[in-house]
Amino acid sequence: QVQLVESGGGLVQPGGSLRLSCAASGSIFSINFMGWYRQAPAKEREQVAGITSGGSTNYADSVKGRFTISRDVAKNTVSLQMNSLKPEDTAVYYCTAHITDYSGKNYGYWGRGTQVTVSS
Repeated sequence: QVQLVESGGGLVQPGGSLRLSCAASGSIFSINFMGWYRQAPAKEREQVAGITSGGSTNYADSVKGRFTISRDVAKNTVSLQMNSLKPEDTAVYYCTAHITDYSGKNYGYWGRGTQVTVSS
């Protein structure tokens, strides 16, 4: 069993910054991909950013140049530095990971989410 636990959400004014973190724990042989999705009220969940085991990153167009994803392979953590936040960034942010366990099976996991609210 694997758990993903997010932290770092909160309320911030437009133009401000927040840093989200996610820690994976449990039966983990390797983590192939980690990323962040978000879901605003009445909207579908969308990918925000992702990072592979090799360090390749991708971002949604709406956050390019403002958000930066990073990963600590040794600690099984991923972070999302969010700068120049806008009200439209308000959403619940979810951490996700694609993990290979010790039996060689691959699974996808989700965290419970952390609320980010950008408002004056």
